[in-house]
Amino acid sequence: MERIALPTGVSLTVETAGEPGAPAMFFLHGFPESHRTWRHQLPEFARDHFCIAPDQRGFARSDKPEGVANYTPDKPVADLIALADRLGVGRFTLVGHDWGGAIAWMAALQHPDRIERLVIVNAPHPQIFQRSLIDDADQRAASQYIRAFRNPEIERHIETIGIEAFFDTTFVKHADPALLAPEKAAYLDEWSQPGAMTAMLNWYRASAIQVPEPGEDAERPAFVDAPFPSIAMPTLVVWGMKDSALLPCQLNGLDAVVPDLTIRRIDDAGHFAPWEKPDAVNAAIREWLAR
Repeated sequence: MERIALPTGVSLTVETAGEPGAPAMFFLHGFPESHRTWRHQLPEFARDHFCIAPDQRGFARSDKPEGVANYTPDKPVADLIALADRLGVGRFTLVGHDWGGAIAWMAALQHPDRIERLVIVNAPHPQIFQRSLIDDADQRAASQYIRAFRNPEIERHIETIGIEAFFDTTFVKHADPALLAPEKAAYLDEWSQPGAMTAMLNWYRASAIQVPEPGEDAERPAFVDAPFPSIAMPTLVVWGMKDSALLPCQLNGLDAVVPDLTIRRIDDAGHFAPWEKPDAVNAAIREWLAR
């Protein structure tokens, strides 16, 4: 681990593995995690890649600038490109999960000159996600947690019950408790860093994604049905099919916006596929990289 200051105004803690001269792979984690999302992937891919896994802004021991505006998706995209520049990396393979996948989708759209290949693990494409929140009642219901995370009172609730109770009553519901148990101390340590909980939640508050209430006659954002830019690079989407927050409907229509698309479904994985079923995730990525 090292701490790297970026011209975007933040310093990130970053884990690197592998030889710096090898082809580069960046790994972006999501909520409510850290670089440790990729603890099973980094040793595998460091055998023949230079692997870089930052704690994104607002998480763990990376900087946590105050204010929702510091967490709009363009900010972590800028952090990614600045980090690559700082490490002397030109083009690279980008791997993202959850919010890290959302940033990866946006980075791929905005910086096709830098991103050679894209790997997404359980993270929805922005147009398809917004469309599903309007049209798919099940996905809308599954996404109500976003409305809860945007509530300014949630930090007070977490402070009242304590972060350990938040871990036990909220996070554990979305993953295998047996796999989470040995990692609990690491999560609580990261969440206990000053300002961490608000900073992590600010990612949801800064997002432009609209999450209607169940049954609401929601207005349809114009971009949902408009032509959408295509992803320029080869893309692998790995999906844990037991994800109860991001449903398999997120795979529907992907081929319309991702011309060079490979989908690998992992039937017995949930949302946190990188560490729930690491062998299957690693094998899917390895097979695809070898094409």
